[in-house]
Amino acid sequence: MKTTQLVALLPDLATYTLVVQQGNFTNAANSLAMTPSAVSKTITRLESALAVKLIERTTRTLRITEEGQKVYEQAIQMLSAAEQAVELSTNSHSQAQGSLLVSAPEAFLSVVLQPLIIDFLKKYPDIQIKARAIDGAIDIQKQGIDVAFRLSEQPDEHLVLKELGETHLILCASKPYLMKHGTPKQPSDLLEHNCLYLAETEHDNIWTFHKDDKSQSVTVSGRYAVNQANLRFEGVKSHLGIGLFHDFVVANAVATGEVVQVLEDWTLTSNYHGNVLMQYAQTKYMPERLRLFIDFISQALSTSTQSPLSFKF
Repeated sequence: MKTTQLVALLPDLATYTLVVQQGNFTNAANSLAMTPSAVSKTITRLESALAVKLIERTTRTLRITEEGQKVYEQAIQMLSAAEQAVELSTNSHSQAQGSLLVSAPEAFLSVVLQPLIIDFLKKYPDIQIKARAIDGAIDIQKQGIDVAFRLSEQPDEHLVLKELGETHLILCASKPYLMKHGTPKQPSDLLEHNCLYLAETEHDNIWTFHKDDKSQSVTVSGRYAVNQANLRFEGVKSHLGIGLFHDFVVANAVATGEVVQVLEDWTLTSNYHGNVLMQYAQTKYMPERLRLFIDFISQALSTSTQSPLSFKF
């Protein structure tokens, strides 16, 4: 395809990326100050020019085809390069300004990142941050995310990776609860206790423990389950039972004796533990605001003083 033909396709490709990100023609049309029918015609024109089906249309939803996903991934890189060109031309890359979209698991965002983001915003008053709590899988390109934090042992191999540390899961309870109901000595003892668990999937009440060469899974139950760590911790402090948390959520409370860690000789595993990862898309010309944020968070966490628990940077 000739350069002149490619130039004609650039606006249509940009429109297509917005349709994918917005999920339908109407939202994309509103963002572009166009009508939904005009957006639909743009996509049809692009499909004709590329000779591929990009979107399967139904009465209610849009489904991106396999070819459409590949086109989207290339088109989003095109837009990123255009944005970088604009930044270079306006010299904004040296002025530390603009907006960043940051995602992280809810508990990590609330406990660890929130104070650091506030400090970062104070230091760089011309940078804006949109923080999004996401606990599940994400596609940072599709969702327009600049930096994603994850708690996992399986990083996205297509993204740049910075390992910031590691986190583990621990169990804890209040002293009054343990005085009344007893302290579990082994995982099977949890069957006699009220346990506060995530309740996000049907398997979240299955806790798997490891010690030496032994492994044991326990299906716990309890009167209160909630997929928000701070709310679950309030339940533990209110003597409702034994709760499962990332160490950084309860580190200070354990250190001060507000709650007591139980079964500390056992290691718990789940989909939400492991390394603390910071990931972002590979780019030749990184915006200055992004570089500053990455360096700031990396430096802050590498020098932060955590509790004596296993959470360490």
